[in-house]
Amino acid sequence: MLNKQGRQTTPNAGADNSGPAGGYATIGGHKGLEHEEPLIFEQGEPGRCGVDLPAPANVAERLGGLRRKGAIGLPGLSEPQVIRHFVRLSRKNYAIDMGVFPLGSCTMKHNPRLNEKLARLKGLGDLHPMQPESTVQGALALIDELAGWLKTLTGMPAVAMSPAAGAHGELCGLMSIRAALIARGDARKRILAPESAHGTNPATAAMCGYTVDPIPATADGRVDLEALRAKLGPDVAAIMLTNPNTCGLFERDIRSVADMIHSIGGFFYCDGANFNAIVGKVRPGDLGIDAMHINLHKTFSTPHGGGGPGSGPVVLSDALKDFVPLPYVIHDANGYRLVEQDESGKSFGRMKGFHGQMGMFIRALAYMLSHGGDGLKRVAEDAVLAANYVMASCDDVMSPAFAGPCMHEALFDDSFLKDTGVSTLDYAKALIDEGYHPMTVYFPLVVHGALLVEPTESESKDALDHFIMVLRGLAERAQSKQAADYFHGAPYLVPRRRLDETQAARKPVLRWKPAQDNKAAAE
Repeated sequence: MLNKQGRQTTPNAGADNSGPAGGYATIGGHKGLEHEEPLIFEQGEPGRCGVDLPAPANVAERLGGLRRKGAIGLPGLSEPQVIRHFVRLSRKNYAIDMGVFPLGSCTMKHNPRLNEKLARLKGLGDLHPMQPESTVQGALALIDELAGWLKTLTGMPAVAMSPAAGAHGELCGLMSIRAALIARGDARKRILAPESAHGTNPATAAMCGYTVDPIPATADGRVDLEALRAKLGPDVAAIMLTNPNTCGLFERDIRSVADMIHSIGGFFYCDGANFNAIVGKVRPGDLGIDAMHINLHKTFSTPHGGGGPGSGPVVLSDALKDFVPLPYVIHDANGYRLVEQDESGKSFGRMKGFHGQMGMFIRALAYMLSHGGDGLKRVAEDAVLAANYVMASCDDVMSPAFAGPCMHEALFDDSFLKDTGVSTLDYAKALIDEGYHPMTVYFPLVVHGALLVEPTESESKDALDHFIMVLRGLAERAQSKQAADYFHGAPYLVPRRRLDETQAARKPVLRWKPAQDNKAAAE
């Protein structure tokens, strides 16, 4: 029903407003403390202004005939209305501070508040990238110390600090490899990538002008060495391999992979997105790796989704250390300074406007210093323990994709849902009603109906036990073969029910239009 202004007065048809046992919907569309929230453009009266300003007196026109003829189209709201709108929206978000965030391959772990406090420390939180070097000696010292930690933890002699995230780090690593090949007059054009690699790996290779040649996996989820050996040749520039890989498994033949790629003059790029599983336990440099990006926003605090930019420093081997991008920090008799011009001519140049993500640097170094070397080792041990605890606790009702033990994440396929009428997507959607963000689904692609769970080291046993109880309960409910309709309709207890994700991806509505425009379009 519409009022005289044409506004809807009954609950929004897209919301689930079901009431208690009596079946009554709430009158206003709200459900307790969960408010039915329209778009901000749907609120307020046209032409209303949240602030009253006096008309300017005798001000000459200076718009050159470009004065707006119609309304600007912004919502006319008061300050309380604006604040309430965004606070209500924020309550609809799931966050790491609300509960277990089991996204596999993403390392969504607790972000210590100490790190946030230090990132806002006076003198660091108010830095400007255009300040003279003499006024930012402390910041440059911090970057240099963080770089030292990264080189020590990886056993690598050089590190590029400027990449802004994981994919940017991949780009940096491949550009360093390309620069090294160009320097020796080598025009190789092929990159090998395991089928379980992160999707950004082949995309990055293609962006750098390489063709991508996939390497299949063995039945136990690791790189097929015989298939790799068959694809080696003088045109192979590098291999891009993730270790631990996206199946949650350590590539136990990684030294053989490194030897094989080096024997034909190629380079070994390692995707370091899963470094959280081995930090303090294994040094990638000891495995024959030439370049590896490190997600500071995964392994060393501020997991992505934390409201800010990422940071993807790249460690480089002796073979690549001269091809590091600009700028980089050095320390000499005159203090700390940024090298912004490469006299050797080997650097491939800049990757971004300034040096890197300073806030992420601060948080990462705070995380390292608060844990120490022994604490970082414990991080990896506890992360692996948590993943194996989840797998072992569910392996009788769910179906692990590969025999354990696993590393940082537990990977299940959908065979435990066979003949139930319930899909991986149905199972994941039902998890939302239980108060959890779903795990990563349908990835990696080498596993049918994949469910990828990474609990991380920051979850307590109590939290994991409750999460495991829910995983088991949903699996048993699906296997009862009496609840397929329930799963098909999930989630129920959310502001919006299940969307048509195919249509949302193919025909997204990216711009709000007033109701009259929508009506005219329909006619």
